[in-house]
Amino acid sequence: MAMMLVSYDAHTPGHSYDHLLDALEGFGAYWHCLDSTWLVETRMSITQVRDSLWLHMHPDDELLVVDVTGAPASWVGFTRECGDWLRDNLDRPGQT
Repeated sequence: MAMMLVSYDAHTPGHSYDHLLDALEGFGAYWHCLDSTWLVETRMSITQVRDSLWLHMHPDDELLVVDVTGAPASWVGFTRECGDWLRDNLDRPGQT
């Protein structure tokens, strides 16, 4: 399984993003402790993730998908629940 970082800016007032949120939650294991930044676990490629999410966005929006599988990670300031998820799912020893 790959870990993808997904970040987006929604520039379209009045556009419903409910289907986008459903799609992000549909990946199964996910982390969502920042407003429009997610970590999702998937077997899909970065292009497949991008394309599947873009279907639920407006052409004026912006979307970034990065494969962070095995990449170093560091964080600070999150709730215990958010920090624990990062520690457990990014498998980075020594992070709190």
